[in-house]
This record gives sequence, C-alpha cells and structure tokens, in this order.
Amino acid sequence: MAAKTNPFQFIQQTRAEIAKVVWPTRREVLLTTVMVFIMASLTAVFFFFVDLLIRTGLETLLRLAG
Repeated sequence: MAAKTNPFQFIQQTRAEIAKVVWPTRREVLLTTVMVFIMASLTAVFFFFVDLLIRTGLETLLRLAG
C-alpha cells in the first residue's frame, strides 16, 4: 500500500524537484533546433533519392516485361 502524503508535502516535494531541473540556454536551444532542421533536410533528400531509384527501377522493369 502506498504511503499517503498530504497536499502541502506534495507541493513542497514537487517544487524541490522542479528546482533541480537544468533549463537549456538560448544558444543550446538554437543549436539543437538548427541541427533538427539540418537532419530533417538530409533525411528528406535521402528518401527522395531512394524513391527516385525505386521508381526508376520499377518503370524499367515494367517496360521490359510489357
């Protein structure tokens, strides 16, 4: 059975835990945001070429079979 905590203790414990959080700096947020956009762009380009390769291969295969 879980120990009961009164609401006042719960609020104190919650505030103590929130105080331990280390928030990122503006520079860290900017850098990680830029990295996400770069990685998303690279992934989009990669899948564009994979799609192009598969489509070209299938078109060639269907042209040869037909």
